[in-house]
Amino acid sequence: MKMLIAYASTEGQTRRIARFLMDRLADQGHSVELLPVTEAADIDLTRFDRVILAASVHLGHYQKDMGEFAARHGAALDQLPVLFVSVSLAAAGHDAEEWADLDRIVSDFAQATDWHPKKVVQVAGAYRPSEYDIFRRFVMRRIVAAKDPQADPDKDHEYTDWQALGAALDDWLSAKG
Repeated sequence: MKMLIAYASTEGQTRRIARFLMDRLADQGHSVELLPVTEAADIDLTRFDRVILAASVHLGHYQKDMGEFAARHGAALDQLPVLFVSVSLAAAGHDAEEWADLDRIVSDFAQATDWHPKKVVQVAGAYRPSEYDIFRRFVMRRIVAAKDPQADPDKDHEYTDWQALGAALDDWLSAKG
């Protein structure tokens, strides 16, 4: 199968996740094109059998570039099996309210873009204080302190469950349509 993975990444974890998915698909014999959505604006989606879109949540929203891509290509995306990978620190926890917020963020995205993803996988991201500006570091420290009180707020930490992500990809691949 020929697949497209288009991603929007702010701090690099979503790009890392997209590369993991690409490697896994390539290892299974699939042909994969990996692009940041900023380079995929005019892509012809009919060239692909399946599409994976990956974006991260920041302050309750996905990157603007992903929204523009989804709005522009919504009709074509509706004709293909699409996996939408939503990356956030909230997905690292088990708080029902935070998971409801993640569902709301996807719903808001669908309403804003008029593209409604049929398959969404929530994936835990990473905490990277080494890459944050002072404001973001302050905000993120508070989030991580509440979510993972044992974490050192001055050290980078990855929360992505690679095994679960691989299993979710395999499940999506085995599903019809």
